[in-house]
Amino acid sequence: MTQRRSLITIILLWLGWFIVLYGFQYLVNERLNIKRPDYAVSWTEQETIANANRGKDYLLEPFLNRQVAWDAEYYVGIAVGGYDDPQAGTVVNPETGQPVIKNYSFFPLYPYVMKFFMLPLKVFGLNPIATASLAGVVVALLGTLAGMLALWDIGSDYLEDSGALRAVFYLLIFPTGFFLAQVYTEGLFIGLAFWSLALTRRKQWLWASLLAMLAAWTRAHGAALVLPLGVACLAVLDWKKSLPAQLFRPFNWKWFAQVFCALLPLGAYLAWRLSPLGQGWAELQTFYFGRGLMSLEKSIGDWGRAYEYARDLARGGQGMVYFSIEVASILLALVGAIFMLRRAPGVALFSLGVIVLSVFSGSAQSMARYMLVAPATYLFLARLGKNQAFDRAWTVLSLLLMGMGAMLYSFDMWVG
Repeated sequence: MTQRRSLITIILLWLGWFIVLYGFQYLVNERLNIKRPDYAVSWTEQETIANANRGKDYLLEPFLNRQVAWDAEYYVGIAVGGYDDPQAGTVVNPETGQPVIKNYSFFPLYPYVMKFFMLPLKVFGLNPIATASLAGVVVALLGTLAGMLALWDIGSDYLEDSGALRAVFYLLIFPTGFFLAQVYTEGLFIGLAFWSLALTRRKQWLWASLLAMLAAWTRAHGAALVLPLGVACLAVLDWKKSLPAQLFRPFNWKWFAQVFCALLPLGAYLAWRLSPLGQGWAELQTFYFGRGLMSLEKSIGDWGRAYEYARDLARGGQGMVYFSIEVASILLALVGAIFMLRRAPGVALFSLGVIVLSVFSGSAQSMARYMLVAPATYLFLARLGKNQAFDRAWTVLSLLLMGMGAMLYSFDMWVG
C-alpha cells in the first residue's frame, strides 16, 4: 500500500469513526434513559442524580451537549471567561480559608487553543458557550487525526503497513477512545505527543522538543516525553569510545544542544508549575481533587479504598465493573510497554511514564482514560492482531466497551 493510499485510508477511518460515534451518542440519548444514580465510585451517587448539573451553565448549553460533560465544563469555561471566571465555581481552602476558583486545576493549552479557534467559528452566529464547545470538538478531532498519522508513522517502522493501520484502528476503538472526540484534552495531547515521538525517531530534535513542550502544557503526562528525548541523546554516543573525547575534544556543541532540547518538556512543565496557574493547580489538588505528582502514599491509600469499595456488591456491582476496567487498562498498557521496550525504547519509556504518573497520581480513578495516551499499547495489540481470531475478539470487546462509555458520557454518567 502506497503512502498516499494509507493517508487516505486513515482520513476516511477518522471521518467514519467520528460520524458513527456522534450518531451513536445522539441515538442513545433520544431512545434510552439511564437509571440514576451511578455507584461506580463513592462520589458519583450525588453527582449523577437528576438535575445534578443545575446552575452549571457550561454543561447545560444544548448545542453539542452530548460532547460536553464532567471536566469539559472547565475547558469551555476557561475558553469563554478565562481562569478567573467566577461562573466556574469556587471552593474554600481549609488551610487558608480563602476561596479558590476551580478552573485553576486544569492545564492551559487546550482551552487557549479553543479560544483561538473560537475567533473564526464566530461566523456561525452561535452564543459564546456553544462556540467554545464547537471549538473544543474541532481541536480534539484535528488533534486525534494528527495523532493517528503519527502513530501510523511510528508503527510503520515496527509493523508492516497493514499492522500500522491496525494500530491506528485500535487507538480509535480503545474502550475510552470516545474521549478523543469529546471536549477533553486527549485528542490534542496525542496529536502533540505522538508527533513528538515520531520526530524524535527521525532525529528532528528541535521540532520534537517544541511539540513535547506544548504537550506538557496540555497534560502532566507531557513531561514524560523527556524520557524518549533523553534516550535519543544517549543513543548517538558510542559507548565503546571515551566519552570525554566524544564530548569535549573538540567540544561537541551539537550533542549538548540536543540535550538542551531533550530537557525542554521538563522545563516547560516546571515553568508552568511555578507560574500562578501551576500554583493554583497544586493548591486545588491538595485539598479538592486529590491528585498530585508522584503522590505515593496517597495513591496506595486510595487504591486500597478503591479495592474495598469494589468488593461491596450492595450497589449492584457497579464499582466492581468500573475498577475492573481501570485495572485491566493499566495491565494492558504495562504489558504493551514492556513488549515494546527493546523494539521501540523511546515509545515504551514514554508509555511507562504515562503509567507511573497515572497510577501514582493520588487517585485510583480515570485510569482507563489516562492509558489511552500510551502508544505502546496499540503497537503491541497490532502485533497480536495479526491473528484474525484475536483481531475479531478485541474489536468486538473494544467496541462494546467504548459504546458503553460513550453512552454513559453523553448522559453525564461516566467517571472521567
